[in-house]
Amino acid sequence: MIKCVAIDDEPIALSIIQEYCNRYGDIELKCFTSPIAGMDYIKEITPDIVFLDIEMNSHNGVALAKELPEGSCLIFTTAYADYALDGFNVDAVDFLHKPIFYPRFEKAIAKAGIFIQHKSPGPSTGCITLKADHKNVVVNLNDVIVIEAMDNYVKIFRKDMPTVVSQITMKEIEAMLPDDCFVRIHRSFIISIPFIEKFSNRTVYLHNFPRPIPAGRKYITAFNNLNNIIQTK
Repeated sequence: MIKCVAIDDEPIALSIIQEYCNRYGDIELKCFTSPIAGMDYIKEITPDIVFLDIEMNSHNGVALAKELPEGSCLIFTTAYADYALDGFNVDAVDFLHKPIFYPRFEKAIAKAGIFIQHKSPGPSTGCITLKADHKNVVVNLNDVIVIEAMDNYVKIFRKDMPTVVSQITMKEIEAMLPDDCFVRIHRSFIISIPFIEKFSNRTVYLHNFPRPIPAGRKYITAFNNLNNIIQTK
């Protein structure tokens, strides 16, 4: 789930962003017409994405952007295209010109996802966006325990969250994953290294997952390297 905050003194503008977030799926949005209240909330929770209007009656969004927590993923929204340069001067990830249309919003979220994935090389591994149930689902890779192949679909098991089923091949999703956090040990299974509890006899046991995962003959080298991989974490 991507956590977002939107600040705009126009309720209609906020309602459009809310509608688009609902349509995109897997986004939790908190809206504020008060810039002060919105900034206080941002500093409290540090959301994944901030939507910030530039021209508000009481505050200027560019000035507010300078007060955001370091590394914030900022998307400016404004009816005035002249502010675009100001937006990028404060490292905004994208700039949405009102009226905002959904395809452009979707592109901005995709850019934000790339930013989130690469901004911190620590324990966080970022997010990927997949199609599931005819909508986009943003999957936080920190929540992924194991990925299982089902013909041309994959089933993604997440900690304390619903399973995601997406029409994508294992080869395609494997290319989307950071290889320092995920390893394929079977033609039907990709496992998350941080969730490994123990392994032996070509079998891996994962935290928060009820059944063991077998290692396939083709992937025995990857299985044998698990001990070295875990020791470097």
